[in-house]
Amino acid sequence: MLTGIPVSIALGLTVLMFMYLLTQVPIEAVALKLFTGIEKFEIMAIPFFILAGNFLTHGGVAKRMINFATSMVGHWHGGLALAGIISCAMFALVCGSSVATVVAIGSIILPAMVKQGYPKQFGAGVIITAGSLGILMLPSIPKVIYAISTNTSIGALFVAGLFPGMLLTAMLCTTTWFLARKNGYPRMKKATWGERWKAFRESVWGLLLVVIIIGGIYSGIFTATEAAAMSAVYAFLISVFVYKDMKIVNTPKVLVNSAALSAMLLYIITNAVLFSFLMAHENIPQLMADWILGKELGRAGFLFFTNILLLLAGNVMEPSSIILVMAPILHPAAIRLGIDSVHFGILIDANMEVGLCHPPVGLNLYVASGISKMSITELTVAVMPWLCTMLVFLVIVTYWPGLSLWLPRAMGMM
Repeated sequence: MLTGIPVSIALGLTVLMFMYLLTQVPIEAVALKLFTGIEKFEIMAIPFFILAGNFLTHGGVAKRMINFATSMVGHWHGGLALAGIISCAMFALVCGSSVATVVAIGSIILPAMVKQGYPKQFGAGVIITAGSLGILMLPSIPKVIYAISTNTSIGALFVAGLFPGMLLTAMLCTTTWFLARKNGYPRMKKATWGERWKAFRESVWGLLLVVIIIGGIYSGIFTATEAAAMSAVYAFLISVFVYKDMKIVNTPKVLVNSAALSAMLLYIITNAVLFSFLMAHENIPQLMADWILGKELGRAGFLFFTNILLLLAGNVMEPSSIILVMAPILHPAAIRLGIDSVHFGILIDANMEVGLCHPPVGLNLYVASGISKMSITELTVAVMPWLCTMLVFLVIVTYWPGLSLWLPRAMGMM
């Protein structure tokens, strides 16, 4: 990985060399594992959520969510920036991808903020960090990957991210409001209740997707994977036939783009499955768990150690790869220390959010760089106030498990 070889190939080559040189495992087992590793019903959720996110990004859903958020908070200090954060949170409820959230909301709100007189750095900082909500709120591709890696309930993980996501939204809004008030950034004219109702009515079709996902899983009508398929179909219907912002002739292009991204993720998962198989064969997770427990860090110390490890990994790897490599190693130790698997999944998710917002591999930075035409160095400085807020949030999520666990328990999901 240090030489720049893609993570997926680095994982696969490591396993093949180790098996060929250092173990007695028949090489036929590799082919079998490659096939059985991704022959899982839950993995189908990943391409469906990617497809749903792409339909929503192209289908005018983001634009209507921004209009609704602006009508509610636009008259506050830094109103347009606050509307950007709330729009990211609403889009995150139905999307499941941070990059899609940054693209969909950022490409509309950032030019509008600059036009209104906000510094470009301020707008970019808001969008980069608020976009990371894409993987914390309800559906999320990293959550699906964690669930597959650790045999955790996908439905419980989806619901568990709701309250932490709302808390982070509130914390980012507070930071934004404080900075906007301090620097005297523009405010908008207060919208009438009639304008607010009109904006809500236009955005309600996108927000109904939340009801479909949570309602369907909670009522037992469909599984989390089937919810992903339903959300893809629903996103297609509202984008093409309700909002009509996406032409039906553009559908093949969206399908091809979604297939390309899905293939890339599935390739990483396939190689990571091989890596997990090798680790299990060599009994490494159990040995690591014994070593960690032998250090007598205690629950609080282990969680602190986990955060540091994941934040460091976020400097060199992207979220899917980190979860696939780290979760099988850290999860057994967490369970033996009495840490709930769902809480541990949300903690990992929160760490992945931070990793998306700082260099050298923070995907949100690169997407925002493309939208704002600013350098990564400029964006790294711009994002600092919100990044510090996210680190405070990470501490809260780590040591307050009830924040993540109350809702799935109340809904009888665990």
